[in-house]
Amino acid sequence: MVRDAYLAHADGHAVNPDSNFLRFPEKPDCRIIALPAYLGNGFDVAGLKWIASYPGNVGRGFPRASAVLVLNSYETGYPFAILESSIISAARTAASAVLAAYWLKGQSRRARALGIVGTGFIARYVYDFLVDTGWEIDEVHLYDTSRAESEKFKTSACRPEQHHNVTVAPDVAQLLRASDLIVFTTVASAPYIADASLFRHNPVVLHISLRDLAPEILLTSQNVVDDVEHVMKANTSPHLAEQQTGNRSFVTGTLADIMLGSRLVNRSHPVIFSPFGMGILDLAVGKWVYDQAVAAGRDQRLTDFFYEIVR
Repeated sequence: MVRDAYLAHADGHAVNPDSNFLRFPEKPDCRIIALPAYLGNGFDVAGLKWIASYPGNVGRGFPRASAVLVLNSYETGYPFAILESSIISAARTAASAVLAAYWLKGQSRRARALGIVGTGFIARYVYDFLVDTGWEIDEVHLYDTSRAESEKFKTSACRPEQHHNVTVAPDVAQLLRASDLIVFTTVASAPYIADASLFRHNPVVLHISLRDLAPEILLTSQNVVDDVEHVMKANTSPHLAEQQTGNRSFVTGTLADIMLGSRLVNRSHPVIFSPFGMGILDLAVGKWVYDQAVAAGRDQRLTDFFYEIVR
């Protein structure tokens, strides 16, 4: 579904406006984001994801993100479904990351060592998508600012029978040097990794959290994004690189470009995938979930939801 959504977008069969960020003066680390979109080419659905990110929730013992997804009929504009969407959002994010890993690794599902930086909810989904789509991964290295979270991920999320070794790294630098496939799923608001030598071994980097890497690292790497316009905002690492250089020439292309063969990555450099996250992906996965629920008779109908439907 995610692959088809990317290709539909590349072919002009989607509308994906800018995301809108609602921020709060007294809660600078919190935000609620609106992602409107339309996806055609067989999907033919419009909608909106409304997703909140409150990092402090983790300390309260429940997940950082909560979300709802509204699906609208392309024909009438009427909403026909409202879905809990934190899992849909996590699934589309993981699918996007694993799709990128496959293509940026030369259509391979093999990694000598997977490094995960930030061992929370999204990391678990990325890991599950890798394992469940048949990736062979010899080693897994984990790092989180909370070692307890890394240990928890090791015991509750990792499947040791799938790997030769699973370790909790003592620091992020050691993890980066040891891994040829690296996943960033943190809540970092500003870059904290600036040493380009940590990527001298030319890994594939899934920069899902978007703000971990200093611009200097991107400028010495091959950079693939989901959408160039969308990722160049909100002080993401690519946005900071654009501000520093005054141009976007450091971007190799989009993931759709790679899949279509119109752009190639040079594996003699690090390859970094920085996806801003597009509403069309939520529509693609959400519509699939809706169709599955209806087919199984598990949808819950609210026949009196609209007050007046006859003129």
